[in-house]
Amino acid sequence: MAKATTEPSLRVEPVTQITRTQSLCPECLAILDAEVYEQSGKVWMRKTCPKHGEYNELYWGSSDLYHRAKRYARDGKGVDNPFVSKQNPVCPVDCGLCNLHMSHTALGNIVLTNRCDLNCWYCFFFAEKAGYVYEPSLDQIRSMARALKSEKPVPCNAVQLTGGEPTLREDLLDIIRICREEGIEHVQLNTDGIRLSTDPTLAERVRKAGVNTMYLSYDGTTLETNPKNHREIPGALENCRRAGVGVVLVPTVIKGTNDSDVGNIIRFALKNLNPVRGVNFQPISIVGRVPERERERIRITIPDVIVKIEEEFGGEISRDDFYTIPSCMPFSNFVEALTHEREYELSTHFACGMATYVFLDGEKVIPMPRFVDVDGLFEYLDKKAIDLRKGSIKYVVGLELLYNLFRKFVDKSKAPKGLNLSRILFEALLKHDYRTLGVLHHNSLFIGLMHFQDLYNWDVERAKRCAIHYATPDGGMVPFCTFNVIPQWYKDKSQKEYGMPIAEWEKMTGRKLSDDFYRRVPSSGSKAT
Repeated sequence: MAKATTEPSLRVEPVTQITRTQSLCPECLAILDAEVYEQSGKVWMRKTCPKHGEYNELYWGSSDLYHRAKRYARDGKGVDNPFVSKQNPVCPVDCGLCNLHMSHTALGNIVLTNRCDLNCWYCFFFAEKAGYVYEPSLDQIRSMARALKSEKPVPCNAVQLTGGEPTLREDLLDIIRICREEGIEHVQLNTDGIRLSTDPTLAERVRKAGVNTMYLSYDGTTLETNPKNHREIPGALENCRRAGVGVVLVPTVIKGTNDSDVGNIIRFALKNLNPVRGVNFQPISIVGRVPERERERIRITIPDVIVKIEEEFGGEISRDDFYTIPSCMPFSNFVEALTHEREYELSTHFACGMATYVFLDGEKVIPMPRFVDVDGLFEYLDKKAIDLRKGSIKYVVGLELLYNLFRKFVDKSKAPKGLNLSRILFEALLKHDYRTLGVLHHNSLFIGLMHFQDLYNWDVERAKRCAIHYATPDGGMVPFCTFNVIPQWYKDKSQKEYGMPIAEWEKMTGRKLSDDFYRRVPSSGSKAT
């Protein structure tokens, strides 16, 4: 019997095909032709497996936002030295990175462990279920960091240390130092925050070792929407504030569970701008421990979350304030034309994510597009990049840019008080002083959305443009939505090869895997949870 996520109206409303692509069968992983189409104001994916029938899956919850985002699609340069030597690879069978890939690594993931102190039902990783413990050695981690830095034409300069729960590694500080020693400029620690809260010194120690940002799991503002670390979040944030390390809150958004809390999450972040720098919403991906039968009930997409935000803020933050990831490529295009050097770029597929910046001006929330002509600035930078490549004098271009930033593209009368955005942009674009962007981050809140794929909506065109890659101990570099969505080919295969059976690990360490599980100390008159 065919399996599908459908609505009754889909049988009568007209269908408009948007594009053809390739996807995978959720049952047998066969590569299938797929159609991305528009119907009932939404975007869907349809594919048919000869063995397992037809699948209709929600792709984007708003066709209007989809078409708006698509306007900014732009491909990157790819990798000059692919990690896969095969000349005619098949995506995603020969992943890791191959010559089909169109984006360099913008963020490299290094998994430190598949152990965790929590037991979240929607998680990608779970050592007990896998049957083995994966924890690469320090030498292997150094090798993975070197592989990321070896990419051409743009070496990776940002790494996320992830898991499992990476703070379970007793040698975490050594790992952070290794990344810094290998030339990684930005080190991000992905954590559930439990140990950041219970160990008052941890935030300070990892910051001194070289961590720039905490990527902190945070699913909601109440115990009901965020049972996993609601009680621990205040302590974690306070310890990060004292340590002087920035935090990005990372909610996994699940329809019917915490989607009604997205506005409150943003308000919470705005009240805690020190240390919170951003919120990166992640609509749930139906992979890992997420039961297949639940997908229709819990499925939510990027536009659905944006509409929730718009409703919660009464239009003070609206869908028009959000831009897709590759929209910012005119910045790197301009700097590259100015310097004649290959520049870091975000060429992710337009359907992978959207984002905006908002500022607090007293009690008023002001999104950046309300005082910046974003589209006008993008078009101008692209035009000036063409002029520079044709031989325009840099000094003249610089003066013209300075004039336009102050007089045309940034409306100071609508901008938050005390913010000189024109100066910040000028310093970054002309002087390449990206430290000035740090001032922007310290006075604003980044609101992003990143929707990782699963087997039901997997799109080869998204996979080929992925910019978040997992480094593996065998020298591979696998895109996020291939590594996690097809674990039997990549994540599980690699980690099992370089891991050890749980019984062997427990014998070697003298500990039980369950010893890692976090158990709250009950307060007076309450039960432990």
